[in-house]
Order: sequence, then structure tokens, then C-alpha cells
Amino acid sequence: MRRESRSWIWNPKAECMSDDERAKVQSERLINCVNRMYEHVPYYRKRMEEKGVEPGDIKSIADLPKLPFSDKFDFRDNYPFGTLAVPRTELVRVHASSGTTGKMKVVGYTANDVELWNEVLCRAMARAGVQKGDLVHIAYGYGLFTGGLGPHFACAKLGAVAIPVSGGNTARQIQILREWKPEVIMCTPTYALHIADQLQEAGIDKSELNLKTGIFGAEAWTTEMRDQIEERLNLRAFDIYGLTEVCGPGVGCCCDQSDLIHIESDHFIPEIVDPETGETLPEGQLGELVFSSVSKEGVPLLRYNTHDLTRIYYGKCACGRTSPRIEKVTGRADDMMIIRGVNVFPSQIEAVLLAHSEVEPHYLIYLDRVNNLDRVTVKVEMNPSFFSDSIRAIEATERMLEGEIASMTGIHAKIKLVEPRSLPRSEGKMKRVIDERFKK
Repeated sequence: MRRESRSWIWNPKAECMSDDERAKVQSERLINCVNRMYEHVPYYRKRMEEKGVEPGDIKSIADLPKLPFSDKFDFRDNYPFGTLAVPRTELVRVHASSGTTGKMKVVGYTANDVELWNEVLCRAMARAGVQKGDLVHIAYGYGLFTGGLGPHFACAKLGAVAIPVSGGNTARQIQILREWKPEVIMCTPTYALHIADQLQEAGIDKSELNLKTGIFGAEAWTTEMRDQIEERLNLRAFDIYGLTEVCGPGVGCCCDQSDLIHIESDHFIPEIVDPETGETLPEGQLGELVFSSVSKEGVPLLRYNTHDLTRIYYGKCACGRTSPRIEKVTGRADDMMIIRGVNVFPSQIEAVLLAHSEVEPHYLIYLDRVNNLDRVTVKVEMNPSFFSDSIRAIEATERMLEGEIASMTGIHAKIKLVEPRSLPRSEGKMKRVIDERFKK
């Protein structure tokens, strides 16, 4: 049974506005953003000119599809500060995230940007049930990564108390959780499970903790992993979504009525587009998530393709909010594995594994190539209580998991059950896939 929710609405005017009110706000901010980017951001002005679009062509939110896309390569090509829409003298902070392009995506924040970030994070944290006076154990990394400092300053605006633990030193994390008894924890979902493992190994019962709410993000995770975290830490788990380029954590967060993530669409206008054609897709169809961060001053973005795969839904939620909602991100289009011509996502394999008590939520996917054929091996840790079972039982479980993964994905993966705690752990984003196919 899930722990009772403590959710509340931080900003009813913004979170519960009508469709007409939202369209008016979005249109005004979009027009302003287009003019600012055309005037002050050379790379995007060039993109608009190449498409034959001028600022005057954008008269409302309905004109959004006329604008060209942007993506992570714009940060690489304009590294480090070529994406700025204001002079550097107007910035108060810089964050950055690493990416597959080899260069960090550098994002500058004005004082208004930081205040905007605080505002949307307060919405998310209230949605997850954070109360004034709560101790908030922040185990995201502090520094250039947005996970730590974002919630840290939002706590002050909301009236909660930040515990800036940062990542690492799990023994100290557990000491604080036991002795200080914070009500809230914020970290990656895989690190939450690592803490649960350490508690179990030390013989510490979850009843010694006072956690009521967990806010987890920075990596894709399944509902099966959510269920495990809630059961093992005795809290209510919420999925927070964000990207450094768009704002940081707080772009969206789920509510207590469903797993769908409410997007703060008065500031971050979402679209779902076809990965092949770029055409905007209707409600409920799977595609790539695109954002226009129309309120940002330092690094605003128009039609920024995150390549995260999801679906969008509209209409009033049972929680009372009217903002658009997206499904939990199943993965990124550029994280997708193509195995012998079949598209497979790590989340599909994870969903199969976590449905069985014989294994733990710790796994690695290895890809290699033998005689020009792709081969998939999944190493997954056994539950300690199952580890001592017979070889025959272990082999039977491996075959069972192989069959279910084949049914789910259409590919054969070799399952190898390994000893408990034999696979690496991560205090940040967990790397699940090791692809050796193209290495010489």
C-alpha cells in the first residue's frame, strides 16, 4: 500500500489556468522570446533566415511550428557562450551538463532565471508533498550539475530546510537519514536503491527512517523501480523531470493522482514531434519531446529537441491542475539500441527484470558482435535469498527471463545471474549499456 500523499498546489493561478488563459500567456511570451533570440542570438537568427521566417510571422502559439528546431549540437557549435541572449555581465550563475558531443552544454542564468527556476521547483516540490519546515535531504551532486543547487535554493523559497549532503559517502547519508530524520529525499532513483541496499546490509530497518516523500530524477526509470523504492524506503516516490539546457530539474513533476508528469507549460511550451519528419504529433502518440523555454533570459531556447521519447496528454487532471502532462520518459531516441535491426530500449529490459523477486534492480547490458552478428548479454544481480538456490533453479530463472525479454522486445538476450553486490553502483546517473560492437 502506497504511503498517503501530502501534495498541495503552490501556485493555483499558474497551475490551474484555463486553456484560453494559458494560450494567451504562451503566445505573449513566445512572441517576446522570438524577438529576443532573433536580435541577440546569431545562430538562431541564421536558422530563422534559412527557413524564411521573420519575427513578425509569429503572432501566437499557433505559429510555433513555423520556427526551426534547435538541439544539443547548437551548444557544441557555439561553445561556450555563443547561445547567450544577454551580455555576460547580466549573468549571476553558470551551469553545465556533459553530453555525447564531447563538449559541455553551458547555460547561463540571470537573476530572473534563477527566480523562475525556484518558482517551478516549488511547484514540483509542493506537488510531491514537501511541506514548510520539512528537512529535505539533497543527495544530488552539487556544482555544475543542476540537481543539487536547484532544489537547495528552492527550499528557501518554499520554506523547507535544505540538507546539502550532495552525492557520495553513503554511510554518512544513512547516518543523517537515521539521526536527523528528514521527511524528504532527493536523488537519482538508482542511488535511492543503493541506499536501500546499504540499509539492508547494515541490518537497519526502514522504520528507523522518517522519510515520507522521495523526489527522483536525472535518469529514466520505470514504475517497477518506483514500486521497489517505495516499498524499501517506506515513502511516496515522485518523478521530477528537467534538463540543464531548458532550466534544470523542475521542468515538470508528477502529481499524486498518476504517473504522468505535469509540465510547467506557461514557461516551457511542450510539443511532441515525429522523429523522422519533425511534424507535430497529436495527443497520445509517441514521439520526441520538444521545448520552447520562452521565459528564460540567459539562454532561451525555441523548439529545442530533447530527443526524449514520450506522449503528451491535455485536459484537467484529477489533482485539479490543468497543465499538459507527459508519460514517464521511456528513453532517449539516441539511447535506443538497434539490435539486428530491432529497436530496443533499456527500460523495456528493466521492466521485465523488476517484475521478478528473484533478481535485484541492478543490471548491466553488454552489446558485442560475433561473426558480424549482434549479441546481447544482460548481467543482473540475484536477490540474496535466491542466491543460495540450486544451479538448476538459477538456470531456470535465466531461461524464464530470456523468454520474457524476447516476448517484450523481439530479440534474444542472454541472461546471466550474478552474485549480489557484484555489479558497480553509481551515485549519479547510472550507465546501463556497454556497447562494444564498434570498437576495434
